[in-house]
Amino acid sequence: MTALEPLVARTADFIRDTVIPVEYEVVVHGRVVDDALRLDLQKKAKDAGVFGPLSDVRYGGLGLDTRAQARVLEAAGASLLGPLSVNGSAPDDGNIHLLAHAGTPEQKERYLAPLASGEIRSSIAMTEPAPGAGSDPSLLSTVAERTGSGWVINGKKHFTTGADGAGFTICVAATADGPTMFLVDQNNPGLRVGRRMPTLDHSVPGGHCEVDFVDCEITGDAVLGEAGLGMEYAQVRLAPSRLVFCMNWLGLAVRAHEMAARHITGRSAFGVPIAEHGMAQGLVADSEIDIAASRGLIRTAAESIDEQGPASSAARHHASIAKTFVSEAVWRILDRAVQLHGGLGVCEDHLVARFLVEARAFRIYEGPSEVLRWSIARRVLRTVR
Repeated sequence: MTALEPLVARTADFIRDTVIPVEYEVVVHGRVVDDALRLDLQKKAKDAGVFGPLSDVRYGGLGLDTRAQARVLEAAGASLLGPLSVNGSAPDDGNIHLLAHAGTPEQKERYLAPLASGEIRSSIAMTEPAPGAGSDPSLLSTVAERTGSGWVINGKKHFTTGADGAGFTICVAATADGPTMFLVDQNNPGLRVGRRMPTLDHSVPGGHCEVDFVDCEITGDAVLGEAGLGMEYAQVRLAPSRLVFCMNWLGLAVRAHEMAARHITGRSAFGVPIAEHGMAQGLVADSEIDIAASRGLIRTAAESIDEQGPASSAARHHASIAKTFVSEAVWRILDRAVQLHGGLGVCEDHLVARFLVEARAFRIYEGPSEVLRWSIARRVLRTVR
């Protein structure tokens, strides 16, 4: 047994014994996913020794490489609330990585340390209402201009995950030097969090919000990294963040697959257990294949990130492939789990219906499948010209 195996086992036990009962309260009884719930679960994760799979040990994390994260986060992902409980959910996952890479020592002390330890949450404001930036970052319309003492930001954002109640927001804005990232404290009077947008998924504290930057004044030391290099830093953040999505959602799909298998084993139709019907067995086999293929693609992408760096062409290529396939495989697995549960599959008492709805956005967040396929094909075709 490797040193990783006990950690994976502890994480699985923690999710089963502590998190899944709370998940049932959220899905079936309508308990709100707020910061009080987050802090309670994260304290319990720390007590269980499973907190911080994405964080350095200096911040109370586990100090894992990407390959080890894949194992631990799949175990944590078995519950909708699992990644949040261990501080491995979006957008904090990517922001932890980004700050560790691009932050100054002062920025790491002020922003990374409390974020990695779970003291605060964060958000990143990139996506804009049309005709602003979405999948195409060249359409960035939020602008930051230099002043005598720093910068002033003006623009509109939406789908800013976790903005309501965050400790700070990373704002991506156009400057004379090019796209630039800025660290903006959430209590800055020029940062105005609007409504939470009504979305399919409901398990994110702080929601997905509309955010306005209105004459938002910040000091010169609020630039994250260097001015004009925002898109380069985005590439550093993107591959690990896409892969974390894959790890987390695959864990939920594996659990739903196991739930469906237990259900059809214990229920009969037409004189025999449903598990003995060939069509049911076909659905089970297809989900097993999707799980095995997803794990392989995640492992390949994790190896690229660890060995060649998150911004390398290989890491970005393999992460794009993994995210495209896994997001669609998770949907197929969850859809089969609903089908195998029969009428109970559409009742949230049995959870798989909520799993399916929550997972739908996975095929859009951090890059829609169509854009990723375009990117994958371009990389391939460049090598044959």
